[in-house]
Amino acid sequence: MRKEIWLIVITILITYTAKAQRPLKTEATINGFYTTSMDKILDTIMAGSDIKIVFDRSILSKYDVVDRFNNENVKDVIFQLCKTNKLYYWVDADMTVYIIRVPEDVARLKKMRQSMAAPNTKSFQIQKSEEQMVQTTTEKRKNEPFNITGRIIDRASGESLPSAIVRVQHLGISSSTNADGYFTLIAVPSDTCKLDVNYVGYQRETYYLNKDNIKKELIIGLYPALKTLNEVVITDKRTEGLMSTDKRRVSVLQISPSKLEELPNIGEKDILRSFQLMPGISASNESSSGAYVRGGTPDQNLVLFDGFTVYQVDHLYGFFSAFNSNAVKDVTMYKGGFSAKYGGRLSSVTDIVGKEGNSKETNIAGDLSLLSANVFVEKPLNDKSTLLLAYRRSYQGPLYDKIFNKFNTSTATAGGSGAAGGAGPGRPPGGGGGGFGGNAASVSTPSSYFYDLNAKYTYAPDQKNRFSWSIYQGNDNLDNSRSLTLPSAINSGRDITMSDKTTYGNLGSSFKWSSKWSSKLYSNTLLSYSTYHSDRDNSSKVTVQDEDGNDEEISTGTFEKNKLKDFSLKSDWEYQMGAKVKVLFGGFASRQHVTYESSQSDTSKLIDQNTSAITSGAYGELESDLTDKIQVKGGLRSTLYDQTGKLYFEPRFSATYTLTDKLTLKASTGKFYQFTNRVLREDILSGSRDFWVLSNGTSIPVSSANHYIAGLSYETGQFLVDIEGYYKQLDNLSEYSQRLTGSRRPGQNVTLEEHFYNGSGYAKGLEFMLQKTRGKYTGWISYTLANATNNFDAYGGEFPASQDTRHEFKSVNLYHYGKWTFSATWIFATGKPYTAPLSSYTVDDYSGNSRTFLTISGKNALRMPDYHRLDASITYDLIKVDSRKTGSIGFSLFNIYNRSNVWYKQYNIVNNQVVTSNVNYLGLTPNITLSLKWK
Repeated sequence: MRKEIWLIVITILITYTAKAQRPLKTEATINGFYTTSMDKILDTIMAGSDIKIVFDRSILSKYDVVDRFNNENVKDVIFQLCKTNKLYYWVDADMTVYIIRVPEDVARLKKMRQSMAAPNTKSFQIQKSEEQMVQTTTEKRKNEPFNITGRIIDRASGESLPSAIVRVQHLGISSSTNADGYFTLIAVPSDTCKLDVNYVGYQRETYYLNKDNIKKELIIGLYPALKTLNEVVITDKRTEGLMSTDKRRVSVLQISPSKLEELPNIGEKDILRSFQLMPGISASNESSSGAYVRGGTPDQNLVLFDGFTVYQVDHLYGFFSAFNSNAVKDVTMYKGGFSAKYGGRLSSVTDIVGKEGNSKETNIAGDLSLLSANVFVEKPLNDKSTLLLAYRRSYQGPLYDKIFNKFNTSTATAGGSGAAGGAGPGRPPGGGGGGFGGNAASVSTPSSYFYDLNAKYTYAPDQKNRFSWSIYQGNDNLDNSRSLTLPSAINSGRDITMSDKTTYGNLGSSFKWSSKWSSKLYSNTLLSYSTYHSDRDNSSKVTVQDEDGNDEEISTGTFEKNKLKDFSLKSDWEYQMGAKVKVLFGGFASRQHVTYESSQSDTSKLIDQNTSAITSGAYGELESDLTDKIQVKGGLRSTLYDQTGKLYFEPRFSATYTLTDKLTLKASTGKFYQFTNRVLREDILSGSRDFWVLSNGTSIPVSSANHYIAGLSYETGQFLVDIEGYYKQLDNLSEYSQRLTGSRRPGQNVTLEEHFYNGSGYAKGLEFMLQKTRGKYTGWISYTLANATNNFDAYGGEFPASQDTRHEFKSVNLYHYGKWTFSATWIFATGKPYTAPLSSYTVDDYSGNSRTFLTISGKNALRMPDYHRLDASITYDLIKVDSRKTGSIGFSLFNIYNRSNVWYKQYNIVNNQVVTSNVNYLGLTPNITLSLKWK
């Protein structure tokens, strides 16, 4: 009885002393939402403050913590954690904190600390259980180095996380996860090492090795990063941001799809548009989610979704990208100098990995905005397989009407011999019209919409094999047809029906087998199918009276069809040769079939292209850490193209040099070939069109590029400075035009000749970015100085490329406050070049027929006005009682100060005068997006 009373007295005394007699003195605070164990919370507190905490990890790791801290003082947090878990804390004279269960623990922990703590150690946490003997840290372990394999996953859903970085603390041993989240660490010296795991958009994780877990494959789960977590600073580790640049890789960007909602947007969170906020990727074409990367055109970008090629990357004239962010897990963009693993494009690679589906519980979620609705379902089918379904569709709301009123109405102007209006380079399908005499009335009833569907089934029969089947289908139906009523003075009030219908889309599917043959050898084998189609009906029907007074319907116009089919097989292998050497190799083969038809009045076929090609080859690449500071990657890709019968060699090389722990130098170079091109068909009046063709080695040569890139990255505790310069030499570029030949007199044939013009070019530039990576306020500013020039003999030599943008400045700002996120972006860019008709004249030929001719400006000799706009948004997170994020509400303002940025130029010829009008991008446009999750 006396012993029990004495124990109660000591316990009360200790508790009182901890709270009153010797209070913990600190100004340190902690902020953020945590779902982890108590020992990890204490690790975080120590990492972000100067407090020493001693505890028994084997005991405290069993206590779970699910709580949100809002700039709370650390001493209050420690007190609350102890109170909740029925623990106590003791503050020593030197302000060391001991976490205890009973009074006797103080003496025991002190003794253990004295016997085990090394000199000048900031803090010490006891790893062993109470029953185990304590082994001092001065004892030398005699373990031989060993290999570790594992997989990084999302802890909540079980999704694998590709491109995560796993490092052994203080030893310079590191590895990145492959497409299925697997990693291998070679020659780890001790089972007491700790692993640091980092992945963009997720909380950093520290994983403790021991003699038991090193004997099996590690499964390390990460939690998604929360906005308020940035307040806790951990030295020498990257923050969990929206977008990341990797200082150990050249020209690489990685994005977190789960955080896209923080940025202002037109319709909904958009993957490809978010990349446009980074340097080197043009953001002044807001009607296109296609990327203009470092002076390249969108067709020069390889876009992969789950391994198959996507040929059309946007919806609804470019206001949406083709990819539903709810179905996307990881996105990596290579702006240049990319690996020998990728080929067939000159400019960049965007590798998109789709979600596998939640392996732990069923999840249903959806987004609703003023332009579209989006819903997805993911669920485990059993303990070995998962399923994901995602569907998105646009609808005609007030924002839709605002967008399409920009170019779906037309007004004819009184004049003489008019010609139909059109656009310069970049005109969207169905834009503009006009040119009829008198005061004609035009009625436009657009009926445009898009939809896309994602489905993915994943089956993992064991730890070494994974099978997945992914399907994507996206289609656009753009109907901008209109009727035009002519004045009775012209045609007795007859109507003209003007059809302008375009349908285009992608269908892609891939079957992938991933196999882990050993701890060092891994493979991905993929069979894929991808198609692209584009059909356009741009015609007019008018009713006239014949000599007998009977009505007769006359149809005129053009009909275009472009189809591409791609069957591919490829196998990628990785072999971890040693701790600092990795070998990548593989083979590939594909068959492509392309058709393009252009008909006049649905009867006379003017163009009929039908070509097929087989491409095959292999690649090999070696990644090596020559020293702790120098990393190199060298590779060679060889491609056999049956249309030319030639073998094309593409050497690649990149290197980084870590000059200090903050400063990294980097460079890369390489040769690149492109066999499938989307050539520009330019018509000054009726608008530019483009279509896919296959190189044939003669009129359409195989295009090529040489990349030269150099730069540096400088990173401090809160800031990252990244500078890169580049030069690209381009050869065998192609453009397309048509020429009418023959007599226009009745009864005589008119033929159309096709002309492919070939030339060369170059693109060069300097990119600068300053990024704030930590804190409540994050963001970046960037500036790009660039020059893209083409050289075609047919156009008289050098001229600015249509995508040339000399100066571009971007400012991205995000501020996190509790459940709120405030963001604003400002973009400035100099205008792009274009070609325009300057004047027209009419000549009567020898037969008395009149013909009208145009005087055209020099190729891209004119420039659009400068482009700039300001966007802003506010996002509020919806949180349940159990601290789970269940959705968000976002409000955004696009083009806040209502800048009239020019989209394209429209021309009409009236009485031999060129009448020019501007068609502008969107003005001030509000949008509301609601995102919800149902478990």
